[in-house]
Amino acid sequence: MTSLSCLKRRAFLATLTAASLGLAVSCAPTSTDVSTSPTSGAPTSPQAGGGGSTVTLSGAGASFPAPLYQRWFADYNKENSNVQISYQSVGSGAGVEQFLAGTVDFGASDAPLKDEEREKFKAANNGADPIQVPMTSGSIVFAYNLDGVDELKLSRNAYCGIVTGEISNWNDPAIASSNQGVTLPDEPIQWVYRSDGSGTTFGFTTHLAAACPNWTAGADKSVEWATGTGAKGNEGITAQLQQTPGALGYVEFSYARENGLKMAAIENKAGNIIEPSPESGALAFKGETVPPDFALIVADPSDAQAYPITTLTWMLFYPGYSDAAKADAIKNVVTWALTDGKAGAEELGYIPIDEELATKVQDAVAQIK
Repeated sequence: MTSLSCLKRRAFLATLTAASLGLAVSCAPTSTDVSTSPTSGAPTSPQAGGGGSTVTLSGAGASFPAPLYQRWFADYNKENSNVQISYQSVGSGAGVEQFLAGTVDFGASDAPLKDEEREKFKAANNGADPIQVPMTSGSIVFAYNLDGVDELKLSRNAYCGIVTGEISNWNDPAIASSNQGVTLPDEPIQWVYRSDGSGTTFGFTTHLAAACPNWTAGADKSVEWATGTGAKGNEGITAQLQQTPGALGYVEFSYARENGLKMAAIENKAGNIIEPSPESGALAFKGETVPPDFALIVADPSDAQAYPITTLTWMLFYPGYSDAAKADAIKNVVTWALTDGKAGAEELGYIPIDEELATKVQDAVAQIK
């Protein structure tokens, strides 16, 4: 068993660049199984060394980036047929649990690891730190199903009131005042929220905690909602919105665009109503400093043209793997995703990280043994 080494952290300065709009596509790779080492927390597999032997990697976690990860892994496999990667969209909470338990080769989360999660990992891995790196970012949107309303604007007063249950009807004056000339129905708002442990919920409620004075549920992967109906995963939210007239919920931008959901423009910190897009989402990180552990959170962006609910999403790796072929495959996949994979990210509506930050991510992953 290869010994685990601690990852030396450094501070990195980086901003994110915008992606261009395009058609959304997703492709799921074939699922594979791994066995688990009971001593290191890092999964092992049958020997997958050189000579063209098949290397299998298994990951699980956030549904937010799932269309992109599945696209990346399928495209990478087309160019490297001996590397097969499965990714299960189970939510950030379940993904972190599986990563900490050592039952996957990598985890994925839209929320950075908590202090207690890091300590749990270190206790199981001889004091070694997990490797947490951002792979892309994206916006969280208010998607809705409302016949006859193709453009919807939500002020802070309006969307804060909706999530707290204080505003419950579509023709409430707080909504109508920002939508002059739009006929809003006298019908209840069917709020839809994530029922599972979700990094999307973490990003969304982190913004609510910063922007909404009456929001008291905090910021976490799971919170107690004052109103609404729960659905599992970004996939579940999307399906619930599609089948429920009068529904409103939060979902990742690419899911909303891929499935033809209507998305509201919302008021940002500067008081401007901003439509969600990769370009306006990228401005959320303008001028921000990425900390040593890459755990950058921008709860309420200051840029006057920034879309206000945008988050990074991270992959989680072990500092050491018993199978050298797996370690090499992980390094190569990450490098490919941040370079050749940028076009796929742009097509799906995600925001690629810029070259400077991508280099720092590759440096961090290069420490894997």
